[in-house]
This record gives sequence, C-alpha cells and structure tokens, in this order.
Amino acid sequence: MNADPENIRVVHQWIEMAEEDLTNAEYTLTMPKGCPLGTFCFHAQQCAEKYLKGLLRLHNVPFPKTHDLLDLLQRIPHDVQLGLQPDDLTLLNRYSVEVRYPGHWEPITRKEAQDAVAKAKKVRETVNGILPRQILEK
Repeated sequence: MNADPENIRVVHQWIEMAEEDLTNAEYTLTMPKGCPLGTFCFHAQQCAEKYLKGLLRLHNVPFPKTHDLLDLLQRIPHDVQLGLQPDDLTLLNRYSVEVRYPGHWEPITRKEAQDAVAKAKKVRETVNGILPRQILEK
C-alpha cells in the first residue's frame, strides 16, 4: 500500500465526496412530500461507490470509470479483509443508472430507499473500519 501524502490526499477526497452523497441522501429522505426517491437511491449508491474507489486508490489498484459496485468489490485486494459480500451491493448497483434515465423500471418505495441508505452505511462503516486514521482525521 502506498501511503505517500498525495495518495492519502486523493483517498481523503474520495471519502469526503462519499460523505456528501450520504448527507444528500439522508437529507432528501426527510422531505415530507414529493421526496425524489430515485435521486435518494442514486446518492446512496454513489456513497458506496466512492468509498470502494477510495479504498482501491489507497491500495494502488487501478479501476475503470464504472458505477458497477460488484466490479469494484472484485478488485479489492484479497489480503484486505473487507467483509462485504456481493449481496450487500446488488441492491445499490441498480441505482447507478436505472433511477436516472427513463425506462421500464419499477417505482422505488420509501422502504427500498431506506434499505439503500442502510446498505450504503454498511459499506461506509466497513471501509472506515480499515482506513488509516490519517485519512479519516484530515
């Protein structure tokens, strides 16, 4: 793992951006009426994606421009004990594109949206549990 200052700075940026997505999602869900559940779910997915990309960057693992959380999970080095399973990310994976474009998609329920943020928080807690302190304290 490369712990040079530039790498730490970029990983920290990924984490900050992930936190912004989570904050956006949580705030959006407080809307009493007209809550854009698709946007909410997209931000939950983005939170998980950015946490995974930050972890990959920390370990100097290249990754393509992708929203596929399962692809990103497979790229995590085997010696990193992440503890996430594909099932933890499958729900979120559909929200990277499906909710942002027209199509024949099933409407998202508030329960599904709440499940999406719970999954994003699981990714967050898991990754934060293994990130070096210097990244989290910046």
